[in-house]
Amino acid sequence: MVYWAPFLHFYQPPTQIHSVLKKVCDESYRPLLKMLKGHPHAKVTINMCAVLTEMLNEHGAYDIIENINELAQNNQIEFVDSAKYHPILPLVPKKEIRRQIELNHKANSFFFGKSYKTQGFFSPEMCYSDELVTVLSGMAYRWILISGVASLPKWPMDVICKIPLGVNGIAVLYRDDILSNKISFQNIDSEEFIAELLKLGQDKEDIYIITAMDGETFGHHIQNWEKLFLAEVYEMIEGVAGYGEIKQRTDLAATHQNILESKALKQIKVVKISELLEKFPLKDAKAPKPSSWSTTAEEIKKANYYPLWKDPGNIIHDLQWQHINLCFELMDYAERMQRNEESNRFYYISRALLDRAIHSCQFWWANKKRGMWDINLINKGLLLQEEVILNVYKSIKTSEIKEQIKAELYYKVVASRDIANKIRDQLFST
Repeated sequence: MVYWAPFLHFYQPPTQIHSVLKKVCDESYRPLLKMLKGHPHAKVTINMCAVLTEMLNEHGAYDIIENINELAQNNQIEFVDSAKYHPILPLVPKKEIRRQIELNHKANSFFFGKSYKTQGFFSPEMCYSDELVTVLSGMAYRWILISGVASLPKWPMDVICKIPLGVNGIAVLYRDDILSNKISFQNIDSEEFIAELLKLGQDKEDIYIITAMDGETFGHHIQNWEKLFLAEVYEMIEGVAGYGEIKQRTDLAATHQNILESKALKQIKVVKISELLEKFPLKDAKAPKPSSWSTTAEEIKKANYYPLWKDPGNIIHDLQWQHINLCFELMDYAERMQRNEESNRFYYISRALLDRAIHSCQFWWANKKRGMWDINLINKGLLLQEEVILNVYKSIKTSEIKEQIKAELYYKVVASRDIANKIRDQLFST
């Protein structure tokens, strides 16, 4: 039996504008959910970053939240947890990791209620590190989904790895990077995908395949892809019971009709990821390599684990992280000091701003050599960080700590101003 577990990740940055969010809702979220409701046997594991859930509510897209909830109640959708504002978790302090996860769970539990039950975890951009897992293990998650590249030369398909990190260890499930990327970039159709699943399952008793990608792939990144690919795959798997037995066809040239009529299709079953833990044995294994779903094997060898967000050769990345680390340093001090009513007010403003200011998109769009470049999205992230600096230092300034300490901490404000200017100089000149 081939167990196929599809996974979709839904996210929009906190800086997203209404017109773009509406476009994504109309092109992707609504058609995708309609398709799933029209295929009651379809199953999928999803991650909804809670920043998006809140934005859908704030922008009046209540139907999307309601339809997701209905699909979860019908046992078609399984939720997994994540970080609310989509930071690159291995690059932020441990306490920020835990805070982002707790914020995500609290917000999604509010909107989805009892339906929001989570066993697994999706780290934004599938960014993995051992330190992240030690946090997750202490939060009672059973499994984490990461990129197959972290398990090269080959990710397992017949066992589930359990790594001995944290309190109780955690199961690691690997994405099939090859099939996932073929779907994401429209390099495979529904027939070829089914044939690939059957081919992988040949001469094997039981295997599992996990495909994972952005939910926005379907309809927004690729127009009508939820119909032209995903619906067709579900229909071929669901419709096999009514067809006669013919000779099995698993070659990539198999026609749609031959696949539909093939007895081999009875060997494919769609499942949610957590179901795999009940079907496959756990095997003790070494920890995976630090990585993301955009990291190559060559980059891992060079210890460039998160290249789209912190590339050692990217000047803007270096400046961005210098600036955000000053935010963390000032916030650490503001959290520890005695605050009066006025300084408390500025502290809570800065704390809420920092949650948003660490979102990943500002770094992703600072990759001009790779073709991802948007000075306005870089600047929007920087503006959020500058608001953090303004309010957190105002919290320090209005507190009753010694003036000498206030003066010393102000040097960090001056330094942050210099770094911000250097970032904008790069935006002007690059």
